[in-house]
Amino acid sequence: MSIFTHVTVGTNDLNKARGFYDKALGTLGLKRIADLGENGSIWGENAPAFFVLKPANGKPATVGNGVTISFEAPSRAAIDAFHAAALASGGQDEGAPGPRSWAPNAYAAYVRDLDGNKLAVYCFKPA
Repeated sequence: MSIFTHVTVGTNDLNKARGFYDKALGTLGLKRIADLGENGSIWGENAPAFFVLKPANGKPATVGNGVTISFEAPSRAAIDAFHAAALASGGQDEGAPGPRSWAPNAYAAYVRDLDGNKLAVYCFKPA
């Protein structure tokens, strides 16, 4: 059983967010599976998993202090590619790809998207 049906982040520039996430999430095998007009887009594999939306209340999107959304990567190479794609698309580095000591075989990278949302990618497979 999965804990979540999906995760959503807000954006203030949907077109730029679409470009950023198409490139960054594409390195993990995720693709944009739906556009919701000018309100947002959805990425996933076979089902909706990650939404990027303009806030429904019409106010600016803001980030949560202490919030991180982490994606599972199929390999360490995919994490390296995600990090590089995110930075090349205007994201900010929040932690270079490399081992993380809190779990066996943990390998991860952290970035912030164009709206400041903190993202991580993790792989727990041995090198």
